[in-house]
This record gives sequence, C-alpha cells and structure tokens, in this order.
Amino acid sequence: MKNYIIIAIICIVFTACSNNKKTEDIPAETTSETTVELTDAQLKKSEIQTGKIEQRSISSLLKVNGKIEVPPQNMVSVSVPMGGYLKSTKLLAGMHISKGEVIATIEDQQYIQLQQDYLMAKAHFTSIEAEYFRQKELNQSKAGSDKVYQAAQTEYISQKVLIKSLEEKLKLIGINPDNLNENNISRSVNIHSTIDGFVSQVKQNIGKYVTPTDVLFELVNPSDIHLQLTVFEKDLYKISIGQQIFAYNNTQPDKKYRCEIILIGKDVSPERTVQVQCHFEQYDKSLIPGMYMNAEVEVATNTAFVIPNDGLVRFEGKQYVYIETEDKKYKMQEVTTQNNENGFTQITFADSTDMKNKIFVLKGAYTLLMKMKNTAEEE
Repeated sequence: MKNYIIIAIICIVFTACSNNKKTEDIPAETTSETTVELTDAQLKKSEIQTGKIEQRSISSLLKVNGKIEVPPQNMVSVSVPMGGYLKSTKLLAGMHISKGEVIATIEDQQYIQLQQDYLMAKAHFTSIEAEYFRQKELNQSKAGSDKVYQAAQTEYISQKVLIKSLEEKLKLIGINPDNLNENNISRSVNIHSTIDGFVSQVKQNIGKYVTPTDVLFELVNPSDIHLQLTVFEKDLYKISIGQQIFAYNNTQPDKKYRCEIILIGKDVSPERTVQVQCHFEQYDKSLIPGMYMNAEVEVATNTAFVIPNDGLVRFEGKQYVYIETEDKKYKMQEVTTQNNENGFTQITFADSTDMKNKIFVLKGAYTLLMKMKNTAEEE
C-alpha cells in the first residue's frame, strides 16, 4: 500500500511539471522587426488609408547645379582714359546706379593742358584758315607762287587734324568741345555710369592716383543675368537648346525660377562636365551674380508605379512602404524611389514583387513606423 502511495505522488509531481513546461513553451503574440499589427482602436485613431497603387505618367528629372553669372556684355569695368586723382565718389558695393549718373570725379593738371591746347589750336586756326584761302585765290589768279600756296594748304590741313584729335580727346574724358571756352576751363572731369544696374566692386579710394589701366569700379547690369549649369558629359544627350528648366536655391527650395537653355558648351572639362547657359525668363532682384543654384530639367515622361508621398517613409537612410498582409497587419518593404511629381513618388522594389495585386498603405505610413519603433523599444 505504501508503494502505491509513493507511485501516486510521483505521478502527480510529474504531471504538474509537464503542465508548467507546456505553459512556458506557449509563445506570446509578437511582431517581427518589419511587421506591425494594430488593434481596432489604434486603427480607428490612425486615419490610415490603404489601397492599390496605380501607374501614372511621371516626368523624369535631371538634377544639376550651377551658379548665376553675368554675360561679359553686361559687366562694366570703369577706368579713366587719361588717369588722374580720384577726387570724390559716393559709391558702395551693392548700390544701385542709373545710366548717366555721375559716379566719380577725377582731377589732374593734364585736363587743364588739354583744354588749353584745344582752345589755342582753334584760335590759331582762324588766321591759318584765312591765309590758306588768300593764297588759294592768289594761286588761282597766277598772282602767287605754288610753293607758298602748298605751304599754306599743309598748315591748314595739319591744324584741322590737330583740332579734330583734340576734340576726340576731350570727348573721351567727357568734355563737350562745343561748350568749351576760355571761361569754363576745368581741372576735373566727371565719370558717368553707362548702364542701369548696381555696383559690384569699388576698387579705389579717394585721393589715389589712378592710371588708364586701373579699374575704379565694377558695374553690373542684371537685366540679362544667366544661370550657368554644370552638366556631366553622360547626360548631355538628355538636354537641348530651348528646353525649359526650373532653378531654385537651398534657402528657398519651394521658389522656382523658370529658365530656358540658350547655349550648350563645346568644351569638356577634365572632370567630364560641360557648361550650359540658361536665360531667366523673368528677372528677380533676389537673384545675385555668384549665387549657387540647383536646377531640374524635365528630360522624359514615362509610365510607372507611383505612391502618394504620405505612403512613403524614410528609415535608417532607406525608403520603405507598408504592405497590408492581413487585416490590421502591415509589413514594411524596402523600395527604390525615383522621380517625384505632384505629391506622388515613383517606386520600384529590389525584388520581383508583384505590385499590382498588393494592398499598400497610401496614407499614415509614419504612424506605422512610430508604432513599430515604440513596440521594439518596449521589447
């Protein structure tokens, strides 16, 4: 009887242990690192929308960069043809200037000498001209010698050449010979702006002597600024003259400037790039020469699978979408993104996943990502 009791106790203990082991082996309901499951309440609060993705016509974009340049014909280096001392100027870099505006005053004694030479040459010309015509009449009537007439003619022509050359020198420094007389000789001349635009650089200070080769100011006419893009040799076949592009800078990426390709360079750099010149359709004062710009060139239109941007998430440097595998259960799938247009992004899968028959999360993908990350942290 005692043996039966012992055997019974052993059986009870064994059974209890077996039951405990079975309890430990039953796994808790968990989700994998790429799968997330929602409750009915969570789904209702998430505003997640699902559906099949569609094929759309989407433009293929070539993204390039460059900077704003000013054509040589729109840049003016101001210098003084005869040199002199910079007497005055009010210019500062960035200042707006108007065509014809006085931008500096130059002073030097050579201006006095030039005006003196001109007025004296004109005064001498009166008597030389009278003598020439007198000798001409005498020669025609055979009352004067040919030698005297020829000498008078030579002096007459020489004096006319001298006066003409002095007139041109005066015009060169901005003095009108017709208005010059003995009462308005000046030791200084004014320098006038030849364009409407702004001051790019001020290179000399007041009181400095400048030579004809010295540049006083750099002026820019911004009405015809260009965008100079750098395009790789391998992408040249995608662009052509007349093609439309949209440029933007990093500070205001949403503000796009429409441009047109007007010239494609014929020289390939050692880095295998070519310079492409583009013209802004409308000038904007915020566009400053030297400013770096990004640009998008629409090069082709093709049909591809696209997903709304709200259905796309970026995680650990990669792009993902969520596919509904079961009711309220979603699996994260890595994709490759390409073109983006009008709130849709072109996607392709790394594997040969059949996209037509899958149910995708079209809105609220980041909600699932946050839920997945929170679940991983709790575990």
